[in-house]
Amino acid sequence: MVPFVLVLLLVPHVLLSSTHVAVISPQDPVLRIGSSLTASCSLSPDLGLHASTLFWTLNGLRLSGSSYSVVSSGVLSVTLHRLNGSQQQSGDNLVCHGADGRVLAGSCLYVGMPPEKPVNLTCLSRNTKDLSCRWSVGGPGETHIRTKYTLKYKLRWHGKEKECEDYGSGEQRYSCYIPHNIALFTPYQIWVEATNQLGSATSDITTLDILDVVTTDPPANVQVSRVGDLDDQLTVRWSSPPELKDVLFQAKYQIRYRLEDSADWKVVDDVGNLTSCRLAGLQPGTVYFVQVRCNPVGIFGSRKAGIWSDWSHPTAASTPSSERQLSGSCDPKPGQQNSTLRRELKQFFGWVRKHAYGCSGMSIKLYDQWRVWLQKSHKARNQVGKRNLPPSPNTQTAASVS
Repeated sequence: MVPFVLVLLLVPHVLLSSTHVAVISPQDPVLRIGSSLTASCSLSPDLGLHASTLFWTLNGLRLSGSSYSVVSSGVLSVTLHRLNGSQQQSGDNLVCHGADGRVLAGSCLYVGMPPEKPVNLTCLSRNTKDLSCRWSVGGPGETHIRTKYTLKYKLRWHGKEKECEDYGSGEQRYSCYIPHNIALFTPYQIWVEATNQLGSATSDITTLDILDVVTTDPPANVQVSRVGDLDDQLTVRWSSPPELKDVLFQAKYQIRYRLEDSADWKVVDDVGNLTSCRLAGLQPGTVYFVQVRCNPVGIFGSRKAGIWSDWSHPTAASTPSSERQLSGSCDPKPGQQNSTLRRELKQFFGWVRKHAYGCSGMSIKLYDQWRVWLQKSHKARNQVGKRNLPPSPNTQTAASVS
């Protein structure tokens, strides 16, 4: 039964291919934007039609009769001026119709521009194992017709020219991935060739050493914890990228953090090659999200700056609630405090917060000492305030409840 169905499907195709009711010439032309075209529709004598009864459409829209010319009883031409770029890369549809609208013949118009030289070719290697490259199209970018981009590479001093095979798609279509067989300690030459039916262009050749373009995975095991009862600090710890554990390099790290209800990140740049950091000057009783990333500097002695990894997944932690917020009526009233002392403490506290920002061990130690002293002084003032307050039923009740 299946062969019989196939025969039925193939018969109409054979009949149509052996009998052309009409032919458009030129067939499937390739033209530059702004060009003019005169196409003709030649009828088969067996149709018994006159050319004056025919009409043309372009992408489904009927063309004006003023652009037609009856060449003979069996030939109708149409002239198109200042052609725009094709609306689709598969070509625009130019169709010749009979008076009743049936399709007699068709042709595809490819109207575009030759490619310009690809630019901004950049590459990176993840953990020295592979190579990913991306580039931008040159000039205005849109050629309106299918353009093929080919990434080629070879070892600079020797070796055979190769083509990358794993190309991206969609927004990543101007990229290619080389998954393995990457040579170290010898430079590569890499370039991109762009080709379509109207011409070709080649990017500048980029020469690079894989060790100079290494990036890595985000730091692993990122943990964020409180620093005792200090209400404005958090400690961040992480592990070095495991993929580079056997590679000679010195990592550099960055931390960024934000409030739970904020989209603004604050970045700590001076972490260096440590795998822990104390964040100071935070808001008490607040949830923070923290991320870490790594820059593998000096892979096997490379003198080039590495490429930052992606950020790690956000890790959340909260600072303790402030004692000052919980102490309630035990705090002396603002008017009872010495204004000069308050001003001096505020200036010094601001200086310390500024210099404790980041991961400097000395500044953190100084900041911790200041915080301890401040808390002790605050508790001492609270005790003095309690002794000086006259007894009242409310105070006794609060004390007995607590």
